[in-house]
Amino acid sequence: MTRILVSGATGTIGRPLVKQLERAGADVRAVTRQLTDPVALKAALDGVEAVFLLWPFASAEGAREVVELIGARRVVYLSSAAARPYEVEIERLVAATAREWTVLRPHAFAANTLRWADQVRTGVVREPYGEVASSPVHEQDVAAVAVRALLGEGHHGAVHTLTGPRPLTRREQARAIGEAIGRPVRWEEEPPEETRPRLLALGWPAPAVDGMLRGLAEPGPATTTVEEVTGVPASTFGTWASEHAADFLGPMRAARVHEYGDASVISLEEVPVPRPGPGEVLMKVAATSFNPSEVGLRMGLLRGVLDVTLPYTLGWDVAGTVLTGAGDLVPGDRVIGHIEGAAAGYAVAKADMLVRAPKRVPLTAAAAVPVAGLTAWQAVFEHARIGRGTRVLINGAGGGVGLFAVQLAKHAGAHVVATAGPRSAAAVRALGADEVVDYTAEALPGGNDVLINLVADLSASVAELAEEFVSITRPIAHPRAVQFVTRNDPAQLRELVALIDEGVVAVEVAVRPLESLADLHREAERGLVRGKVVLAMET
Repeated sequence: MTRILVSGATGTIGRPLVKQLERAGADVRAVTRQLTDPVALKAALDGVEAVFLLWPFASAEGAREVVELIGARRVVYLSSAAARPYEVEIERLVAATAREWTVLRPHAFAANTLRWADQVRTGVVREPYGEVASSPVHEQDVAAVAVRALLGEGHHGAVHTLTGPRPLTRREQARAIGEAIGRPVRWEEEPPEETRPRLLALGWPAPAVDGMLRGLAEPGPATTTVEEVTGVPASTFGTWASEHAADFLGPMRAARVHEYGDASVISLEEVPVPRPGPGEVLMKVAATSFNPSEVGLRMGLLRGVLDVTLPYTLGWDVAGTVLTGAGDLVPGDRVIGHIEGAAAGYAVAKADMLVRAPKRVPLTAAAAVPVAGLTAWQAVFEHARIGRGTRVLINGAGGGVGLFAVQLAKHAGAHVVATAGPRSAAAVRALGADEVVDYTAEALPGGNDVLINLVADLSASVAELAEEFVSITRPIAHPRAVQFVTRNDPAQLRELVALIDEGVVAVEVAVRPLESLADLHREAERGLVRGKVVLAMET
């Protein structure tokens, strides 16, 4: 196993480089401040075969001693396309000392635009030289080239000039960031003579300001070096922007609980946008939905069954638009899924836990589908095993799960008997129920093959009404009764979406703003919520 020392290991290039080297099987020794401590550096170099050298100072002072300590090893030096005098001097020192050496000269990092983040949040970027084009390079691409030079062959004596795949003006870069975050970002030209005093007032050293302004005034090239070295085309700036969307977004609203209790513990707070991890997507949330079981969670009644860490963001259903893609999902895809933390402006989730949203219904309404739809699907097809000719009694058909269960059972060819109150009866009948029983005035009918129970209050005599029983609430005392907890199954959700788009299953919802969530919990505790309610992030 090759042991490699990486200096600047927590920086823009060092962080992805360490991860890529570890994935390649290297033994990585990460250092940050040891370059200026000869004793610490000498110890860190013990057993090291190759060094990634990032010199963090704007002067070559002290570099000779460091390069001599590194000695006759393989060295990859991160210089820059500007080839400033101190960088050229370090390149010379490395070439004179190292056993094998490679110089990386990246042009502008795409990550340099992160300093626009505060301006992006206002919708306007005011900077000079908006029409000057460059080809910003993704830090992951620079790291990928460094990995090849550190571990592979054929790079000795090479000076690799690294850029992105095509030039973009700075105005176009700002627009691409706006597209990545789903908000318009306008460019406003700032005269360079105003930029200099502004940056000096922010504490920038005068040489750094002058060097930056000179660099911004000159167009940059586009090279194919990244693809030539790695075999993979360089990432576009748009790809970089979508991967870093969370860095440009300001705080988001989220409905959270910090303690268990009544509905007053629900608060709308400003919190940071979550960062997607490996295999995860970042979504702009259009809506979540209300599930009655969240009342139990908020009250602390589900501890031991569903343990969560407080503070906890509510929302188990999501419908949204992908900003940062993963897997087979790309920015712009409209998706739904059963996740946690969806009662917020943005959410992250594993890509393989999401499915593309139905096209037949608005995205906001599609938030009603995951939990309620999966619960109904599993009750009807997995546990009740309903088929053609089955007589099924759906108890609680007017709720969110019940409305889906009626349609799925009818689609399976069952004779559907549904219980519903006066306010829900017409909707249940319109969705396909063959018989609708007003549970407030009539006894539940017997003679059923299977009873699907969706309500909490259930008489013991219900065991006489059918031969088999399925319940999503309390257990039913019968040898042929099943109680189950819904599981997340994207394959089933995908089948349900197909039925929605075919017009077989309708999605009936009431839409309310996220601000009404606490009131919705109170209404649910009083039994006043009917059907499926979705909570829109924007109304």
